[in-house]
Amino acid sequence: MNEAFIGSIVMFAGNFAPRGWAFCDGQMLSINQNQALFALLGTTYGGDGRTTFALPDLRGRVPMHPGNGTGLTPRRLGDKSGAESTPVEVAGIHTSKEMGSDTVFNTVVKATSGEASNMQPFGCINYIICLQGIFPSRS
Repeated sequence: MNEAFIGSIVMFAGNFAPRGWAFCDGQMLSINQNQALFALLGTTYGGDGRTTFALPDLRGRVPMHPGNGTGLTPRRLGDKSGAESTPVEVAGIHTSKEMGSDTVFNTVVKATSGEASNMQPFGCINYIICLQGIFPSRS
């Protein structure tokens, strides 16, 4: 098996992180014990930058490439956004009358104010990051 680049993130179906890898769960690591990974991540995902830095936290998140495109909001490495639910407000019931007709259409809304699920269908799997391996070169 080929060695992975330090900082590589892969999906892993096991219930443990293999030797040289860690779960992408936002945990803090010692810079002193993980200098190569810190050189790549810095404090992008947290930490004080003096003694600690954080791994990405992908629990409950969908990974997304940073950058921007036509009609898209710019995203930077380490940004987080979104919510599992969104507030819902019911404005009321509206009655409308078609032009030239005596028929009245009533729209009945069966909803209440509160929260609505905002989650896409999903399947859970672990994301792990390589702590020890090949240090990637810039080309």
